[in-house]
This record gives sequence, C-alpha cells and structure tokens, in this order.
Amino acid sequence: MPDENETNTPQPDAAAADSATEAPPLADAAQDPLELARAEQAKLKDQLLRTLADFDNFRKRSRRELSEAERRGRDDLLKEFLPVFDNLDRATVHAETATDVKALADGIGLVMRQFNDTLGKVGIERVPAVGHPFDPSVHEAVQHMETSDFEPGVIAAEVQAGYRNSEKLIRPALVVVAKAKPN
Repeated sequence: MPDENETNTPQPDAAAADSATEAPPLADAAQDPLELARAEQAKLKDQLLRTLADFDNFRKRSRRELSEAERRGRDDLLKEFLPVFDNLDRATVHAETATDVKALADGIGLVMRQFNDTLGKVGIERVPAVGHPFDPSVHEAVQHMETSDFEPGVIAAEVQAGYRNSEKLIRPALVVVAKAKPN
C-alpha cells in the first residue's frame, strides 16, 4: 500500500526537472500511468518556468532599450538646439552693454530664425494661424473679436503659437477668431 506522502504531487527539484527534460520516460506497458503523468507534469512545469523567465528577461531588456532610445533621442535633440542656446547666451551678454537697440533687435531676429530652422530640421512645425480658418483640431479659441478685416471664422490674431511634430499636435495655437460686426 502506498504511503500517504506518495499520493501528493511531489515538489520537483532541479535534478528531477533536468532528468524529466533530458530523457522522456519510456512508454512501455510495465510503467505506471500515474508516474508517466507526473513526469510529463514536471516537464511541462519546467518548460513553463523557463518561458516565464525568458519573458521576464525580454521585458527587462525591452524597457532598458526603450529607455536608452529615449535618452539618445533627447541627446540628439539637445545637440541640435545647443547652437541656438549659445547664440542666445551671446545676445544676452551683448544686451548688457549694447547701445544700439537696432543691432540688438537684428541679432535676436537672427537667433529666432536659427531657432525656427532648427525646429524644422527636427520635424517640428508651427501651426498656421492668422488669416487661416479656425480649426478646432489645431487651434484653441480664447476670444472672439468683431472685425471687418477678416471673414467670420477666420483667425484674426494669435495669442500663443501652436506646434506639431509631423501630424501629432504638440500644443494648440491660442487664437482670436473674427466674427461679423452687428448691423
């Protein structure tokens, strides 16, 4: 008569799991079907544990790779903008001693053009606003203004520029929308 402990599912140890995966039990008529089922269960459990470990390693590796790609992207973007920041720094130093306001304004205008060119190089574009029809997908109306200078529904003024990266909106443009004057 089997012992009471033998009827419980045995806890597979490393040696039992390795032997179960190395050589499947021979299926002959003399072998106990319960032992065959236990060996198969141990083999499947070992495969499951290995698969879980592989998946966990894959998940950790994917997170590391994603984090590294984000860091590289930020570094590349910063490298593009560093010359703009350098020129802004030069303009700030010059502004402290400048006597010619026109020259200072021209210098700041050059830095702004450089900044806009750099935005274009990295794929960021300004959302068109003044003179264009109001589009709620890229504009946010902050005010209506009665005017005869623009058709109703057309943007009369831009309060804050909007930007998009390809087709993804980064920030909507805050705009003033024209409306018809009352008769």
